[in-house]
Amino acid sequence: MKKISVLIPCYNEIENVEPISRAVVNILEEKLSQYDYEILFIDNCSTDGTREKLEQICAENKKIKAIFNVTNFGQFNSPFYGLCQTTGDCTIGMCCDFQDPVELIPRFVEEWERGHKIVSGIKTSSKEPGVIYFFRTIYYKMIKNMSSVKMIEHFTGFGLYDKTFIALLKELDDPIPFLRGIVAEYGSGFNMVEIEYEQEKRRAGKTHNNFYSLYDAAMLSFTSYTKVGLRLATFLGFACSAVSIVVAIVYTIMKLLNWGGFTVGMAPLTIGVFIIGGVQLFFIGLIGEYILNINTRVIHRPIVVEEKRINFEEN
Repeated sequence: MKKISVLIPCYNEIENVEPISRAVVNILEEKLSQYDYEILFIDNCSTDGTREKLEQICAENKKIKAIFNVTNFGQFNSPFYGLCQTTGDCTIGMCCDFQDPVELIPRFVEEWERGHKIVSGIKTSSKEPGVIYFFRTIYYKMIKNMSSVKMIEHFTGFGLYDKTFIALLKELDDPIPFLRGIVAEYGSGFNMVEIEYEQEKRRAGKTHNNFYSLYDAAMLSFTSYTKVGLRLATFLGFACSAVSIVVAIVYTIMKLLNWGGFTVGMAPLTIGVFIIGGVQLFFIGLIGEYILNINTRVIHRPIVVEEKRINFEEN
């Protein structure tokens, strides 16, 4: 009997872990009863009682497992690590807040049985605020156009992954893995297919995404899969230097020859200094992001450090 794994990362989701576990179990037992299954929650150091709730859920159903992290390892490391701990013939990764429709699980499995080893869920619309969805669209198009890898627009990681792809993830030696980029990079070799869906509103609780977390996600994808930032810094720096030299030469000649009673105040010089200084600071910061990315990889800390496992002895 084939086995389906469902990975559900969570952080402070006390209102959602029980309903999502019931919904997934119902789908698996009613519509996919010919398969064995496991559900794995990986908790990123919740502080709202989520862990206590997960312990209750795991006690009631031994096919539901849990991993508790010793601290919050971020929105990318924890799900990636969780995928690598599943034992099914395929693994479905989905969020805990019902924004990823549980009803698509049978469709994913159907496509998997047809030979697609990666089935990616693609948002074609969302019930989140329109402004946020608009900026997400801009981000996806920018990163897709700048990256050497053909990035997948509006792909969040929701999808099905065959055990052969999970085996590849386990072999990757990357302390800050970016799953969306990895899927885009290797997906064609696993006969990937895309399934469109509308993203629902969060069922309960508050989103943990803020400006910092969204910025961190953008910078991870930018510094991991693009060279355009460094190339732009080089070209723009060269252009600014060339313009500055030309202006300096012209200014000096006109000043020495006093053409037309030429005089100039401090305003143009001040404006120029601020513009060039601003450009320099921007690219110093951008280069710093690349260096931070390199530094994190060189330190090579574990992706996740576990505090506790539940129900893994029941395989």
